Amino acid sequence: MNFQNFLQNILSDLKIELTDEFDRNFERKAFFDQPWPATKYPNNRGSTMMRTGDLRAGYRSDISGTSLNFTNTQPYASIHNEGGELTVTANMKKYFWAMFIKAGGKKAGLQAQYWKSLALMKVGSKIKIPKRQVIGQHAQVDTAIRQVVDINVQDFANQIAKALKQ
Repeated sequence: MNFQNFLQNILSDLKIELTDEFDRNFERKAFFDQPWPATKYPNNRGSTMMRTGDLRAGYRSDISGTSLNFTNTQPYASIHNEGGELTVTANMKKYFWAMFIKAGGKKAGLQAQYWKSLALMKVGSKIKIPKRQVIGQHAQVDTAIRQVVDINVQDFANQIAKALKQ
């Protein structure tokens, strides 16, 4: 085994390990040991980050040279991962009214009231999206990296020792 193969093995193992760990954050409803903020309005369709499953399914990891990159196909992934503010537009208000009607309108429960409160916001108002991190730097990521590297270094050392015996 040469050094390039050694490095690719490490990256490949890290890709599998970290992809699995980041995916488990959806089950934990937390970024490892840091719980996500509670939602203001409960939803009968499940966790805020798992209502459709598109965000979870949208995460991709790929190896490029000596780097491991994580991306998401959903345009809203970064605001959930980092938190931030959205500015209400006229089109957003139309969407909020449509969702209010879809949720049952005036006679419906909390979900309809949630959409109504958003629809009544003025254009230019700000909606604060709390940080609900899924991927990023954490002590458990560092631990996983050390473990993967240690296993691969040990395997590489064993291969060198075996080659030297021959």
